[in-house]
Amino acid sequence: MTWFLLSFLTAITVATHDAWMKKWFSHLSTYEMFVYPLIYVLPLCLISLFFIAIPSLDYVFFISFIISLPLNAVPFFLYMKAIQVSPLSLTVPYLAFTPVFMIATGFVFLDEMPDRWGMFGIASVCLGSYVLNIDIKHRSLLAPFRAVFKETGSWLMLLVAFVFSFSAIIGKLAILHSSVMFFQMLFFTVLNSLVIIIFLIYGKISLKTFKQMPVKGACAGLLLYFHIMLHGFAISMTKAVYMMSVKRLSILFGVIYGGIVFKEENFLMRFLGALLMFAGAGVILLMAR
Repeated sequence: MTWFLLSFLTAITVATHDAWMKKWFSHLSTYEMFVYPLIYVLPLCLISLFFIAIPSLDYVFFISFIISLPLNAVPFFLYMKAIQVSPLSLTVPYLAFTPVFMIATGFVFLDEMPDRWGMFGIASVCLGSYVLNIDIKHRSLLAPFRAVFKETGSWLMLLVAFVFSFSAIIGKLAILHSSVMFFQMLFFTVLNSLVIIIFLIYGKISLKTFKQMPVKGACAGLLLYFHIMLHGFAISMTKAVYMMSVKRLSILFGVIYGGIVFKEENFLMRFLGALLMFAGAGVILLMAR
């Protein structure tokens, strides 16, 4: 299945981008860390627009486009904040809740309800988030519940997952009323430009900061560019919740990066938790109707 391959590649790209940003840019402010890949991907999006035909557009596209701006800007900023302040293995696994939340948003907007396999997948995701935070040393069964509220990156990423469950659906709606490349390239050109201008006006960033690591910044921008394209094509080929479930394989890759690259503690238990969360997303993908 083409959509599955594209979703899988999206997952690898997302995890690699997260690890790259944490390794080379986490010393910056959250605003600077947020903007770094946006600045370097902006030229790629602009150049791409010159080679894309403008499709026929209707009011649904424009409404979806406008709504998508805050639905992507806010969670992406919180996303950078989460991976900046907390271990990758305690933040990225909570993204597994996006397809879970999308079942609820699907019911609200599409009148869909999960079947028993869908409910089983949800339970597996929740169990994985519990195992993820178990502290073997202290052997406290309540530790996972406390960690969600005590670990800043964890609850921030949970909020990100919730907002993404809306932005993915609205974004696909805009794609269906235009084209994949047109929406993706135009959207991120507008979004990135607005974010950069607003942060400059309010003095949150300085352009000279982004000249310090041009090669690393270019790599971050290129990874985001591939993410943008792969996500757009994949989600246009299948149900949004299915695509997002496979995309959340980035969780496993993120936890692996956390253990290998950043030597994060309690790696085995967190990895087992991430596997359970991924298994839940997999059940939703393969078995739920």
